[in-house]
Amino acid sequence: MPEMELSERAEEILAALWVRREERNDTSQPIGEIEGEAGGEAVSELVEEGLIEEKSGRISLTEEGEREAAAVVRRERLAERLLVDVINLGESAATEAACKFEHLLRRGIDDQICTLLGHPKFCPHGSSIPPGECCRAGALELGKVVSALSDLAPGQGGVVAYIHGRQPEMLQRMLAMGVVPGTPITLLQKFPSYVFRIGQGQLAVDQDTARDVYVRLTRGPSGTPAPSSWFPRSLWRRGRGRARRGR
Repeated sequence: MPEMELSERAEEILAALWVRREERNDTSQPIGEIEGEAGGEAVSELVEEGLIEEKSGRISLTEEGEREAAAVVRRERLAERLLVDVINLGESAATEAACKFEHLLRRGIDDQICTLLGHPKFCPHGSSIPPGECCRAGALELGKVVSALSDLAPGQGGVVAYIHGRQPEMLQRMLAMGVVPGTPITLLQKFPSYVFRIGQGQLAVDQDTARDVYVRLTRGPSGTPAPSSWFPRSLWRRGRGRARRGR
């Protein structure tokens, strides 16, 4: 099936409707909130594509629109993770650039980026990333540059990229133990508990905690460099250029 090409404004409306439903439990939006001529044209575009429907002055996602909206949100939030975790762009700059960068992460490419990043579940701001086929299949391919601590092999390490921190007490405990972004970390063993070296000390955690700590890889289990150098350089350069221009 050919990939659907939508205008940037149309994708913004789809994403806003998806976020409104998923995070605010509101399934529709007043059409009067869509501002400007470009907004009106985008609404017409989405209606013609069968992605939204208009009723009583409000617009809502169709079944196909829900799938397309989730794909847009997924690409935007993966773009944020990519810009923060791999290109080391600050979170505020990454948020500004992600909407433009998202257009590079078309279907297929977004799954490759997701695998490179270790199938992250949350964007840098803590919002959930809709899973893709690669996540549902549990794809673990060579070439990832960020991985959950629980997925590392003994001897493999890097620096802490981020912590999911779904439970505030767990996040506070990790911070108190020195498990903070940018700190060198190496997994030493996986059984009966996950033991890792952080800084000059060693710590042991359970599997659930190890799943929430994500590591930017710098070396494999044998001490060889991690495959971060396999990241698509053309994509890196294009994204970096867009980010610098603040687009």
